[in-house]
Order: sequence, then structure tokens, then C-alpha cells
Amino acid sequence: MRVEITAAPLPETGVLVVPVGREGALSSVAQALDARSGGLLRRALLAGGGPPKHGQLVELLLPAGLPHERLLLLALGKPEGTRRLDLEEAGGALAARLLASRIGRVHLASTAGLDLPETPAATALALATGCRLRAWRFTKYQHERPDEPQGRIEELVLHLEEEAAGVASAAWPAEAARIAGVLEARELVSEPANVLYPESFAQACKRLERFGVAVEILDRERLEALGMRALLAVAQGSVRPPFVVVMRWRGAERPKPLALVGKGVCFDTGGISIKPAQGMEEMKFDMAGAAAVVGTLHALAARKAPADVVGVVGLVENMPSGTAQRPGDVVRALSGKTIEVVNTDAEGRLVLADCCWYTQERFRPEAMIDLATLTGACIVALGHERAGLFASDDALAERLLAAGEATGELLWRLPLGKAYEQHIRSEIADLKNVGRAREAGATAGAVFVQQFTNGVPWAHLDIAGTAWTSRDLPLCAKGATGFGVRLLDRFVAVHHEAGGPGG
Repeated sequence: MRVEITAAPLPETGVLVVPVGREGALSSVAQALDARSGGLLRRALLAGGGPPKHGQLVELLLPAGLPHERLLLLALGKPEGTRRLDLEEAGGALAARLLASRIGRVHLASTAGLDLPETPAATALALATGCRLRAWRFTKYQHERPDEPQGRIEELVLHLEEEAAGVASAAWPAEAARIAGVLEARELVSEPANVLYPESFAQACKRLERFGVAVEILDRERLEALGMRALLAVAQGSVRPPFVVVMRWRGAERPKPLALVGKGVCFDTGGISIKPAQGMEEMKFDMAGAAAVVGTLHALAARKAPADVVGVVGLVENMPSGTAQRPGDVVRALSGKTIEVVNTDAEGRLVLADCCWYTQERFRPEAMIDLATLTGACIVALGHERAGLFASDDALAERLLAAGEATGELLWRLPLGKAYEQHIRSEIADLKNVGRAREAGATAGAVFVQQFTNGVPWAHLDIAGTAWTSRDLPLCAKGATGFGVRLLDRFVAVHHEAGGPGG
């Protein structure tokens, strides 16, 4: 979907979207259209028994007294206050209506004259952001079908006053970069495992070089030389070789970088501890943590963020075969700790163990954040509404929680602690890779990974319940969500960019 920003007048034909305010308040544009149509807009807004609520649309086909094909009145404003996220979600509601009505090109009028917390330029950008995020669908492997209920939005034209158009035009490239990062992550997560496997994922990371990201690919030989035996143990059942990809965006010189680490299990059968067949096709998204890291680096580099951020992703397949690791095996991780593999389906934490240790040892980061679709237990605890947050540092946790609230990628902090470390003590090795049956399963996974952070301020985001959605969300259709990209981009912008609070 292309977004155009212009100071040109609204066209006399086509499809117009005209924002209106709380209780049916009319913007300057809406007042002019209402006068031309003999009060049609005011009548339409009250025809449903009262003015529409925030995000609702009133659609007029061939509106009397006006030359346009369609007029959509988009209600904006909540009684308790309207955040930017609310405006984005209203843009998402607009996209859903446009797709359902098969409208390919639309003109959005200015909100000048409405009582909104954001300027007309900022409001237009928020609406465009929400529309762009909600309009995305993964159709790469589908031929066009005549009975397809949804169309495609080709272009959204934002009409603003001249000064506001200049402000919006200057700000849109950075916003478009953030959106592109989310869509990059969604694309990666949506690809089937026969197309996106460790090697092809590693090559996909090379696309970031066009933005100035340094990309280094570590192959099996290098991983063996380093001693990443925990990661290699997960990969040994697959014919697809493993890789670790190291990416670095240096948009500013800082004493220490921020490090992001992603679990990239491109397909997870569970290994010898094989998963049930029902729903296993969804295990292609077990690399969503790695995709979020790639998407975040994309967003930061594309908008030229003045930050120093390292991304490390461990890419493997977890398959059953004659060479696969067995329940009861003991492996020695890169850190030197030994791990009893009680369940081969608890493999993501083995990947993170080596990747986190490698990252802190090589880069000595200011802080390290890992993302992983790690545990079903996190879904049991939090559903699909929030990701689990575990952190060794309270300030880091609070900053991530705030970034989640601002972007709608919500987190909930769950506990760590010495008592939980007892859950992963092995009788024959330093650690075991599962906890105590069904007790605190998400914490058991997190506290396991914590053993490989070496005291670096660290946070773990368990995104098992938020990386994929089985229903339409305000800013995402069914499928991959790209969860984590906007959250981390916001976190970096507020706390890790040169000249900012943490800069």
C-alpha cells in the first residue's frame, strides 16, 4: 500500500474518508461537505441512534449533493482520552472496511478543527500506520480468486494543510521504516519451512546489508570450533545445517551496544519427544523471535537510528532421526555448563543458551534482550493478549513494559529467583532443560536461559502466545503479527539513541 502526502485539495470524485470527532463533531472539511449536501453528514452520523464511537465508520454510497462515489465518516476520540495507539487502531478499522468493500484507492481528509490530542499531521500519520499494518496479508502462494472476499488497498492519499503536509512528509520515512520492519518479520514468520530453513533464513538476513547493517554468518564448522554444542545438539537430527547470524547496526558510537538475541527454530517437530500431529503445521513460526530481531534491525537501520544495536539469531531445525539427540543426553554448552536434555521439545532454550553466552562474551553489551516462542506454559498463564517478561534488572523491565504500553505490544512481568533455579537442577549434570512437570513452566525456561547471561542486565520475552494470531486483531489480520518489532524500536528510540534519555 502506497502512502502519498499532499497539500492539494480533496478530489471531486473517488472515495473520501472524512474524520469526525466525539459526539459527531465535524472537522473543517466535514463542515464544508455537510453544507454542500444540505446537512447529510450530520443526519448520517445520528441515523444509528447516536453518534458513532471511536473507530466506527459510517459509509455513504453516492452521497446526495456530493459528486463522490463513496464517503466514509471515521469517528475519532474516546471520552477517557485518545492515545496515538487508539488512532492507529482506528486506521486499522478503516483498512478492514476498505478491504471488505474492495476499495483500492482512498483519500483521507485532514482532522483540522477537531479536538484531538495529536496535530493533524501526527493524526494522519497514525491513521496511515494503522491502515498499512492492518492491510498487510501474506498472499505470496495464492493465485487471485474471483470469490476472494477481500480486495487490496493500493494507495492512501493524505490531504493536509500546506504546513502540516510538510511536517508529515518529513516524518513519514521513519514511520514507514518501522512499518517495513514489522512486515519483514511477518513475511519471515509466514514462510513455510520448506522455503525458510536455517540456510535460507541466514541468507535473508543479508538483505539488511543494503541499509548499512553488518551481517556475519557463522556456519556449522565455525559453531563447532566455537563450542556451541547445545545449539548443535538441537540441529543434529536435521539434514539442514544450523547457522548463527550476527548483525550490527552502528548508527552511533556508544561505549556498549544493546544486544538482541532471537530463537530461530525454523521448524519444530519436538525431535524425539515429538509433538502431536494436530497443529504441528504452525510450528513454522517457532522462529518468530529471530524474525523480530531481524525486523527490528531493519526498522532501526532503515530510519537511520542513532543507536548501536547488535542482533544475534540462532537458526536450526528440530527434527527426529537416527542422528537426533535423545532424552537423557548430556551436552556441554559454550559456557562450559553441562545440560541434561530431559525433553528434546524444550530445545529453544538450548539455542538461546549458546547464543546469549556468545553475545555477552563477544560484545559485552549494555543490556541483552532475547525473544523466543519458548513455552506453551506462557500461553496458559497469559493467553494471547500479552507476552511474558522476565528480567534480571528492574529498570530494564519497567522500560520494556512502558514501550509495550505505548505500542500495544503488551507485556506482563513474571518471576525469576533462586527458588526457581532449583526446578532446573539435574542429578547428573549442572542443569536440566525442563522444570518440575507442570509447575511454573515459563519461569523454568526463563531461569534456564538466565544461567547463560553472565550477570549482564537481561530480559527475556516469551512471545509464544503473541507471535501468531488465529483471529483478526486491530493492527493485524490472522497469521504472523511481527510482535516485538515496534516494542523494541520504541525501547531503542527512548532509551538507547544518541541524544535521548539513555543516549
